[in-house]
Amino acid sequence: MTETTGPPSRPPADVAVADHVLPGDVLPGDVLPGDVLPSWAVVDLDAVAANTGVLRERAGGAAVMAVVKADGYGHGMVPAALAALAGGATWLGVAHLAEALELRAAGVRAPVLAWLVVPGQDLAPAVAAGVDVSASAVWALEALARAARRTGRTARVHLKVDTGLSRGGATARDWPDLVRAAAAAQAEGAVEVVAVWSHLASADDEGSDALTLRQVQRLAEAVEVAGRLGVRPPLRHLAASSGVLAHPSAHLDLVRPGVAVYGISPAPERFSAAEAGLVPAMSLRARLALVKEVAAGAGVSYGHSHVTSARTRLALVPLGYGDGLPRHASGCGPVALAGRRYPVAGRVCMDQVVLDLGDDEAARAARAGDEVEVFGAGADGGPTAQDWADAAGTIAYEVVTRIGARVPRVHVGAVAERLGPASPGGAR
Repeated sequence: MTETTGPPSRPPADVAVADHVLPGDVLPGDVLPGDVLPSWAVVDLDAVAANTGVLRERAGGAAVMAVVKADGYGHGMVPAALAALAGGATWLGVAHLAEALELRAAGVRAPVLAWLVVPGQDLAPAVAAGVDVSASAVWALEALARAARRTGRTARVHLKVDTGLSRGGATARDWPDLVRAAAAAQAEGAVEVVAVWSHLASADDEGSDALTLRQVQRLAEAVEVAGRLGVRPPLRHLAASSGVLAHPSAHLDLVRPGVAVYGISPAPERFSAAEAGLVPAMSLRARLALVKEVAAGAGVSYGHSHVTSARTRLALVPLGYGDGLPRHASGCGPVALAGRRYPVAGRVCMDQVVLDLGDDEAARAARAGDEVEVFGAGADGGPTAQDWADAAGTIAYEVVTRIGARVPRVHVGAVAERLGPASPGGAR
């Protein structure tokens, strides 16, 4: 294959789609090599690696855990994980055990932390695979110890304390009991306490410095309590993307950037992705399914919330909320065609949206099969995931993560080429 230096706007016509997809990626059943795709998401793995490098620099001396949960925020978990490792991450983070086991099945040997478990869940496969698991309560620690005894392997655990988010983590009242249970299990050899950790509540907000500093202090107090009770893990971690970029005091020993790895600002009110030195990795594209002329007064899409004001040309884009476009962006979600932005005309439907192109020369030049960009890096003034988030009243995290499985991911860039078709899961 020829070296790819940047994301193409579409899969080259003379190259099979499968040649651009890392083995292990799942294409929808109706997409075969060489098919013309109605829609696709180009994921630039070089951008993922470069963003990780930026975050590594911003983290100072702290190690970097790249968070690749939720299918790598919609970018493809295994390819994104390998790109992040190539960019300097030394850890990976996921929410669920199944995600961690998928990484191990792909051959990834880097340390992986999974932090959401429920009572009754079988933890033995994770322990056997060397996956680190978080514990916020004594029952979770006891389950890990049982799994360790079954597998004959020491379970690696990160003890989580609630420092102010009031989500996961042991409260200050319950923390000593969790630590005592950990100390007993560690003395038995059933567990190894790797870290004490927590999560920031408002690191993305202006004026959040005081709360963040209180959380840093509360984590330090929890570590001190753990030390008095005989548990002295080597690592402390607290900061996710916003903490890495805006709160150096929260860096500690390890940071856990998530959305910033994929080139999206975690705090757009404070700084843009470009201002943080990040490049969005995903570009969502489609081909027009139909272009037609309608008269003035034509109602467009369900409910006729958009009515044409004059004779115009309408273009049909084969993407909708079934593919992850937010329905709340009806009437305003931006789409670029031939260098121009057009808002979605009327409602976002399950499988499609309509653009009102007008009746000028550019509109008359539009044809079925023309390419549109729903969002991308925004380098040429095109729409971004943040633009869609603003249009829908949500966050860019949700926009990229919701892009559905029937939209094929096309992984490109020099990192993708180096990973190669033979061994996508090999540890890097």
